[in-house]
Amino acid sequence: MKTLLKILLTAVAVMILAYVLPGVGVASYVSALIVAVVLGLLRAIVKPILVVLTLPITIITLGLFLLVINAVVVLIADYFISGFTVDGILWALIFSLLLSFLQSILYSMLEKEK
Repeated sequence: MKTLLKILLTAVAVMILAYVLPGVGVASYVSALIVAVVLGLLRAIVKPILVVLTLPITIITLGLFLLVINAVVVLIADYFISGFTVDGILWALIFSLLLSFLQSILYSMLEKEK
């Protein structure tokens, strides 16, 4: 149940960011739900592989390259989901940063309700 609620909160965050950021678009709330699920899967499967493959550059940049990896994950989601558009790597980077920030706020509110 908690996982479904987190997916719904992520979908709400995606809708908010699509409304606020001009370089990001979501066609509908159903597309936002699909984006939330796909981003969760990509972060669980693809991101660890990318982190291992880019470990030397991540160490050299003191971890800042992880921001680029997050942006690449968002661009991969953009490629696979037809109702979700991101206009470039800069918008993907901004979107991933703000999405992480919004998720932390929403998830902390979820924990306080317990």
